[in-house]
Amino acid sequence: VQLQASGGGLVQAGGSLRLSCAASGRTFSSYYMAWFRQAPGKEREFVAAIRWNAGLTYYTDFVKGRFTFSRDNAKNTMYLQMNSLKPEDTAVYYCAAASQINFRLGLPSGGYEYWGQGTPVTVSS
Repeated sequence: VQLQASGGGLVQAGGSLRLSCAASGRTFSSYYMAWFRQAPGKEREFVAAIRWNAGLTYYTDFVKGRFTFSRDNAKNTMYLQMNSLKPEDTAVYYCAAASQINFRLGLPSGGYEYWGQGTPVTVSS
């Protein structure tokens, strides 16, 4: 199983980026797919997740209304459209997948078994 993340880069505050996570090696139709991020000197934190076959999406409060999931089933790829970016969004973003997850504080943020490499996002002020 492989997850390939891409799409990070440097953008000014208020700008947009679209992250991609291409999955291969199995069918992820029943999986949760998620994005996490880790800023310099901070712990990794959950950002958002999608339950692939149901299309259910979950967002943390700090990205709700700014970030949006989409997916391409034929390509087994999920996308995270990030708008109105802020300097505090600067981090390395990781995609992850899990067949069984743990909900914490109402979000599917635990139990991810597959991880992609990170893609860095830098938002300048």
